[in-house]
Amino acid sequence: MPVKNIDKARGSTTGRPIMILLDMLGKRWTLRIMWELRDRPLTFRDLQKQCGDISPTTLNSRLRELRDFEIISHDTGGYSYTALGAELGAQMTELDNWSRKWTSQLDDSQA
Repeated sequence: MPVKNIDKARGSTTGRPIMILLDMLGKRWTLRIMWELRDRPLTFRDLQKQCGDISPTTLNSRLRELRDFEIISHDTGGYSYTALGAELGAQMTELDNWSRKWTSQLDDSQA
């Protein structure tokens, strides 16, 4: 199944959707940008401020990629999730919940 705006994911010769997703999410700053957008839309400056020391060039690049993948959109209110992006964000929240449980169990087993 071809995906628009995408050739093949790094490290994958198959171009499978999961590999494309993991490649996109694995790029530096992408997960942080998505995490910061989880609660509300943010302008470019607000997003840059929330992300700490991200350069404007990198932020622009990641935002463009996320828009190309239709994960986020941009309007007068700033950058925000699309419907697909909100669905992915909900999955990230579940993964965050799981990771908290996991680290708690690791702490208990190492005590």
